[in-house]
Amino acid sequence: MSGKPNYYEILGVQKGAGKEEIKNAYRKLALQYHPDRNKDKSAEEKFKEISEAYAVLSDDEKRKRYDTYGHVGPEEVFRGSEANFDEIFRDMGFGGFRDIFEQFLGGGRRGGFFGDDLFGIGGGRRKGRDIVYDMELTLEDVLKGKKEEVEVPRIGRCDACSGTGAAPGTKARRCTVCDGQGQTKRVYTQNRFSTFVTMEPCRTCQGRGQIIERPCGNCRGTGRAKQVKKLRLEIPPGVQDGMALQLRGEGEMSDSGIPGDLVVRLRVKPDPKFERLEDGHLLYNLDAKFTDLALGTELRVPTIEGTEKLKIPQGTAANAILKMKGRGLPRYGSSGRGDLLVKINVKVPSRLSERQKSLLKELDRELDEG
Repeated sequence: MSGKPNYYEILGVQKGAGKEEIKNAYRKLALQYHPDRNKDKSAEEKFKEISEAYAVLSDDEKRKRYDTYGHVGPEEVFRGSEANFDEIFRDMGFGGFRDIFEQFLGGGRRGGFFGDDLFGIGGGRRKGRDIVYDMELTLEDVLKGKKEEVEVPRIGRCDACSGTGAAPGTKARRCTVCDGQGQTKRVYTQNRFSTFVTMEPCRTCQGRGQIIERPCGNCRGTGRAKQVKKLRLEIPPGVQDGMALQLRGEGEMSDSGIPGDLVVRLRVKPDPKFERLEDGHLLYNLDAKFTDLALGTELRVPTIEGTEKLKIPQGTAANAILKMKGRGLPRYGSSGRGDLLVKINVKVPSRLSERQKSLLKELDRELDEG
């Protein structure tokens, strides 16, 4: 494999690693290098590298060829891998295989990372550009979920001609060069033993399959026009910062009439009171007096839903963490809620009266004698 990528080393696993070990290794690295989480310039290239390694090693046939010959044909690396990636990406809230790679790595576009026809949309039938929309959430939104109507500017189907590109009252005619297919075949003969066939967009109709003789005045024959689409977004409880919600077909329309998707990136604002931990837990720092800890008491503590009483046991130590069960956030993708963890900080007074000093000194002597 000299001079070629070592997929096992890229994923950090041994050659005899099982499928589950390979899957877990890729999941960990994908979280680290996903371009939507890691803004370093090298992250996207690393993401491509680990994804190529996983595409090969997660497929029995590709892995066998790789182990035998040291490489897999570039046109085969990602073909048929959608199912292997989908489960991982959706568990991490990144959307599906097609959505992630088309958004970040140029999948399905001419000259892109995955070649011209990974997804079977050959011959110029290209999907439109995805639209990325950032949505800001509070912890309260994470608790209850959020429903909101948004306005998304985009290039969509022209209303004047219903997307045909032809002036109202007229019709486009079928392209005779490609017989309405939008693509033409080219045959290359390398030698008497091998012949290559490629499909490419029809140059006469630019891949549309139709010829427009009288273009629509509103869209100038493209079948597309600027518009503002109102969409109602529903964000489920428990989502994490950086997750993405995908609405298929709500992106911009391509010149082939295939719409892209709307990718809603979720941004959870930092909360001034609570620190968000893993598994739905929240952390709150509570300032308490020395006497509260020594004698025990009840203190009111803010939660994500209001204020509740928390019992401070007698003799509680400084920096102790008390648990308010079920007062955290919902766990995304599973049932139940996390806990509110309350860290007890000792509040030391900065000024003392003479009497207070005297009482503390007396207490200190008694504690020493005891």
